[in-house]
Amino acid sequence: MLVGNKTDLSTLREVTSEDAKEFAEKEGLFFLETLALEATNVESAFLMVLSMIYKIVSKKSLIANEEHGNGKASLLTGTKIFLPTESQQV
Repeated sequence: MLVGNKTDLSTLREVTSEDAKEFAEKEGLFFLETLALEATNVESAFLMVLSMIYKIVSKKSLIANEEHGNGKASLLTGTKIFLPTESQQV
């Protein structure tokens, strides 16, 4: 994801919106402009990231379930780590 900030300062831009959009498209990124001062598109940016993470994790979980064939969401289950107690430490 490529996020451009300070959309209110368009006269001080180093990179045009068009150039940023082209770069994002070329690199396979989402592009969004924000104005943090007024909270414009800030929440949208975070929601976009969360949505992408969810899709990736869900897809990996489905693939893992197909490979195991047991119906369990193997990537979404945790692994227990047991730490030795003080009496067990040497």
